[in-house]
Amino acid sequence: MDRIKMREQLERKLTKKRYEHSMGVSYTAAAMAMVYGLDTEKAAVAGLLHDCAKCYSSEEKLKRCKKHNLPISSYEQKNPELLHAKLSAYYAREKYGVEDEEILSAITWHTTGKADMSTLDKIIYIADFIEPNRKMLPEMEEIRKEAFLDLDRCLIHILTNMIRYLSRKDAGSIDPLTLETYEYYVKGK
Repeated sequence: MDRIKMREQLERKLTKKRYEHSMGVSYTAAAMAMVYGLDTEKAAVAGLLHDCAKCYSSEEKLKRCKKHNLPISSYEQKNPELLHAKLSAYYAREKYGVEDEEILSAITWHTTGKADMSTLDKIIYIADFIEPNRKMLPEMEEIRKEAFLDLDRCLIHILTNMIRYLSRKDAGSIDPLTLETYEYYVKGK
């Protein structure tokens, strides 16, 4: 399926706001891919489809992951909103015809991150955070600049801010995979 058809199908499935966000991530990811010498089409497709399962309710995400035998961690069981990443990767393959494992990986890890991410994984993770439709968070201007200058520094900046923010809320509200990602990139560097 070409990207135009993907966009048409996606626009019918998502809310207007979620569709605009997905278009923003697609655009931002393609721009970042140009800077880092990656295939812009892969980045655009991963950005476009990263949230294709986001609009389901938490209960529906759980139900669909179980139906398709997708792994569900104990944290995800308690916080099923996070399942949209795995489910989106599954639907990217099954409903949108994406077979490229790099694209599917970037979609899978765009929410929690993981240790030793590929460049495309990092781009989608960051593009989801910085795309133009996102509200301005503290340090957003600096993070947006870093995204186009130093991918790892930008990733570390986002992870540090996220862990700091989530730690203030409740230590139990941090996904173990996000902590692992933080440990790998922030403490391991």
